[in-house]
Amino acid sequence: MLIETYSKRIKPFFTGFDRTFLLFVVLLIAVGILTLYSASFNLPVRVTDQLRNVLLTFVLMWGIANLSPQILMRLAIPLYTIGISLLIAVAIFGLVRKGAQRWINIGIVIQPSEIMKIAMPLMLAWYYQRRESALRWYDHIAAFALLAIPVGLIAKQPDLGTAVLVFAAGFFVIYLAGLSFKLILPILLAVTIAAGSLIAFEHKICQPQTQWPLLHDYQKHRICTLLDPTTDPLGKGFHTIQAVIAIGSGGIFGKGWLKGTQAHLEFIPERHTDFIFAVYAEEFGLVGSIALLLLYLCLIVRGLYVAANGATLFARLLAGSLTLSFFTYAFVNIGMVVGLLPVVGVPLPFMSYGGTALVTLGIAVGLVLSMGRQKSLIQS
Repeated sequence: MLIETYSKRIKPFFTGFDRTFLLFVVLLIAVGILTLYSASFNLPVRVTDQLRNVLLTFVLMWGIANLSPQILMRLAIPLYTIGISLLIAVAIFGLVRKGAQRWINIGIVIQPSEIMKIAMPLMLAWYYQRRESALRWYDHIAAFALLAIPVGLIAKQPDLGTAVLVFAAGFFVIYLAGLSFKLILPILLAVTIAAGSLIAFEHKICQPQTQWPLLHDYQKHRICTLLDPTTDPLGKGFHTIQAVIAIGSGGIFGKGWLKGTQAHLEFIPERHTDFIFAVYAEEFGLVGSIALLLLYLCLIVRGLYVAANGATLFARLLAGSLTLSFFTYAFVNIGMVVGLLPVVGVPLPFMSYGGTALVTLGIAVGLVLSMGRQKSLIQS
């Protein structure tokens, strides 16, 4: 009798979640552990650390998923305010490492920009929920202002990768809230023309004596190296060149698990974090890479399904933006590894080694599960 009563009390905390969405997350983490095991052949403790990170992530994921949307809405303003305050503190007296001022010591050393990956979409989803009955065009301007503050502070550190992720998370909320695609199209056209011009006039604009307005020399060098990695094969271009060699050497079916020579001979830099996709592609080939991309696609489609069935505007916007953020993570990381995008230090979601990134992603998954669980509990 006691066991039955206890079971009834516990059961609600484990029901109502979208199991399909959670299954795709678990599969990606499992693939990540297998790939990390191969990438960390010379330092197996990384796998143990990552398993500990996975356990912590699932605990946080479960805890967040059991929070109601009403509680999460009340957390939006405090979390956003704390995040902005910490970013300002970083700009004033943050710790400098490798030329970047991204960290602050508050008893423990933290990177406040990670907070904004969650706080930004949470804040904007709350804002649009409050404005749902009387939404006007200027509300989008106010939303962009809320977004511009943290993105500007993060970009100034400088941390372009995190700035892109925070901007994407906030922008997806604004777009899903009703921003017209007609307003986005001219920007996409301008970016396309700019990218085409860079490619067409690469040999002229990448000369050492050519100065680029509004950009530092290292930013110019990063873009020029992206256009032609062979101009700096032992420097900035080394990562891209070695990653592309690894991916190409994998062929159609790959060399097999634990048999990747580029990784095991230590040619691939950061092979356990930002460039883990190169390790995976070398060992599992084109077929394995397509399977991994399909797994990410399934995760995103299912997440959007959860978002589309959200009980409130807040739930739909938050779940939708976080799901599309997973797409941004994967797109930027894989584009970076194959040489289509600059190397900006964005991890491959659920696969790259690292506790902070995995915990942040786990919290995002918990939020998506919470948004989907709300309607499930109402219907039951």
